[in-house]
Order: sequence, then structure tokens, then C-alpha cells
Amino acid sequence: MEINTIVETGAAALLFAAVFLFGGRVHPLRAVVRDRRGLISFSAGMAMAYVFVHLMPELAATRRAFAAGTSLPLRYEGMAIYFCALLGFLVFYGLEHLSARLRESGSEDREAQAFRLHVGGFAAYAWLVAYLLVNNLEETAGTTVLYALAIGFHFLAVDHALREEHGDAYQRSGRFVLAGMCVLGWAAGQWFVLPQSVLALLVAFLSGAIIMNSTIMELPSEKDGRFLPFMIGGLLYGLILLPLG
Repeated sequence: MEINTIVETGAAALLFAAVFLFGGRVHPLRAVVRDRRGLISFSAGMAMAYVFVHLMPELAATRRAFAAGTSLPLRYEGMAIYFCALLGFLVFYGLEHLSARLRESGSEDREAQAFRLHVGGFAAYAWLVAYLLVNNLEETAGTTVLYALAIGFHFLAVDHALREEHGDAYQRSGRFVLAGMCVLGWAAGQWFVLPQSVLALLVAFLSGAIIMNSTIMELPSEKDGRFLPFMIGGLLYGLILLPLG
């Protein structure tokens, strides 16, 4: 791997880790978005733009890469890619649903289980994001920058949601676990490369997971959301992505 790629992806992985470590105190774009809830809405808008303008078209390219990278006979012309994206969506929907059910019980033991489940699921999520940062199907500097920017803001909203739901437990340990998994995922990407067909399936799974987390976890509610920052974030980042394909 070229030294420039190692430096670029390493910087992005450190950015992801820093979001989890310091996301509760850092307020980027303060001149544009004044309150923190507005920043989360702006981040959610960016994430949704990334989903619709980049991830959804990328699934078609991922399907072609999967078909080209496997020697197995394919039924339905690689439609398994879309099914894998559905699995990513359903797994993280199930994670969110089960965690909410455990918290609703009011039991301290159940709340601790919900915390471990939530952090464990997002630890795997952060690891996969960082691994695919290194071993993606599109290996260009521009792609790395766009990926890092969108995912960095996406992680900011995830960090905010986990802080609100788990409070001190997340502050004491959860954020360190997620930050560490960002670095470990990047290191694993340097250490080994999976076959292209497997990478395509992982990209599809992650796409479904990002779609779910962007639409369910990040979308600001009517009570807490800020419509204008959400719309500006979505339109602005969508316009940036549009000419880049």
C-alpha cells in the first residue's frame, strides 16, 4: 500500500476516534450552526445526502464488483448484494429495538445489558467502517475525503445519541471502546485484505446499516430537530457529491 494512502486513511481513522472521544465538547461549524442540536440536525442532513447521492448508486457498482470477484455461479445476477444491504438495515434496527426494550424495563441490570448491547453493536460498526476505509472498492483520494467527511459527521450524531441514552456509562467507557475500534479497524485493514467478493458484501451490509442509522437514529424528531440546518446539510453535501458521481 502506498504511503500516501496509509497517511490519508490513518488520518481519517484518527478523526473518527476523536469524534467519539471529544464529540461531546467539540462544536465544529459554530459560525454556521449555533446550537448543538442544530449541529446534529446538520450532520443528519449530510448523512442522508451521502445515503441517497452516494451509497445507493454505489450499491449497483458493488453488485457488479461482487459478480466480477466471485467464481461461484450467481443466481439472480448478484441480487444477494441488495439482500445483504437489507440484512445490515435489519440487524441495526433490531439492535436499536432490543436496546430500547431493555431500557424500558427500568431494571439496572437490563439497562446495563442495553448499554453493552448498544456499545457492542456500534463497536463492530466502527470497526467495519474503519476497515472499509482502507479496503474499499473505490480507492481514490477524493473518495477517502468524501467518506471521511460524511462518516465523521455521521459518527458525531451517533456519539450524541449514545451520550443521551447511556449518560455516564458511555462517558466512562463506551466512547473509549468505539474510538479504539476505529483505530483497530484501520490497523486490520493494513494487515489483511479480504477477497473482492467478500468486500462487496461488507460494503452492502454497511450501506444498509448506515441507511438505518441515518434514518432512524439521526433524523431529528419534531420536538428536538432543527429543520433548516437539516435541510442545509442535506442540500449542501448533496450538491458537493452530485458532480463527483
